[in-house]
Amino acid sequence: MNKPRLMQGNEACAEGAIAAGVRFFGGYPITPSTEIAETMAKLLPQVGGKFVQMEDEIASIGAVLGASLAGKKSLTATSGPGFSLKQELIGYAACAEIPAVIVDVQRVGPSTGQPTSPSQGDVMQARWGTHGDHPMIALAPWTVREAYDAAILAVNFSERFRTPVILLMDEIVGHLRERVVLPEPNEIETYPRRKPKCTRAEGYQPYTPDDDLVPNVANFGEGYHIHVTGLIHDETGFPVGSPKITEDSIRRLHEKIMRAEDEVIRYDEFFMDDAEYVVLSYGGVSRTSYEAVEKARAKGLKVGMLRLMTVWPFADKIVAKIAKRVKGILVPELNYGQLVHEVERAAAGQCHVELLAKYNMEIFTPQEIEDAIEKLCARGDK
Repeated sequence: MNKPRLMQGNEACAEGAIAAGVRFFGGYPITPSTEIAETMAKLLPQVGGKFVQMEDEIASIGAVLGASLAGKKSLTATSGPGFSLKQELIGYAACAEIPAVIVDVQRVGPSTGQPTSPSQGDVMQARWGTHGDHPMIALAPWTVREAYDAAILAVNFSERFRTPVILLMDEIVGHLRERVVLPEPNEIETYPRRKPKCTRAEGYQPYTPDDDLVPNVANFGEGYHIHVTGLIHDETGFPVGSPKITEDSIRRLHEKIMRAEDEVIRYDEFFMDDAEYVVLSYGGVSRTSYEAVEKARAKGLKVGMLRLMTVWPFADKIVAKIAKRVKGILVPELNYGQLVHEVERAAAGQCHVELLAKYNMEIFTPQEIEDAIEKLCARGDK
């Protein structure tokens, strides 16, 4: 049996990725994600993997995509400014359908901001940071153990859908240390690299979609002819100028994930049986929210909690269902107000939605969220 360990969130993320089969890391040190690179540098050689520190963030994700095309499950880690630099190649990975995981440990402010302070300011960048129409999967863990589990899930999703996946950590979880018992290797489910289902002689085309709309692209060096491009392409992988193929290609990129939303969208509900008000949170803020909700309930307030692990695709159906039966939703965020707009859109006027924003380098206290809950309840009960 695995023994309990005192682990940091960033360390757990790295170990989870390795447990999921990641064997290549290309990165560049940047606070507050650097411990992920350090852990990968230490552990990857022990399992036959490769660690490369590149000259910058753009080269890092370029190396990751190249390693993935060659058949290696691959990962990079960064924070705000580095995440911005990676965006063009994240879009390339979405269009060319290259599996990769990008960990973004968020920090405060635009530009260099406050490098060691907690934030959730990259939520919208995770979804819309790269150009054009594209789908995106982004996961936000709230505990050290879940940083391990979410890393495994992110790798599995990237392989399952042949798409870039964002592990949207925040500095709270990244630098948190907790007692963790990791699963045994035989308890971990990993998704293997997809393989071609026919030979070249049988008419293999790399981008022919399978029944789940995901192509089974061969790895470089395995005897198949493959052309990879960021241009819109047909099933051969070569660019085309057809309006119909362009429309079909972009639609398929979205639908391959939309069809599997029940598989991708993960969330938790707490104290929801009699809830008239709900705190909706994600990432490290969920820890404070949970304590605040417990204290509010001890005072007799009928408040529950919805904790999103999957930030993107957004849990529209879940939020709409909850909004239909409650009086109000409170959204505490460590930013100026980002995911709250998605909550408002999904709620569609069925209940009041209120933002509790904080962006001053400090985390929420339970009292701050509890006070906001009390105000929301008082407003709704008038």
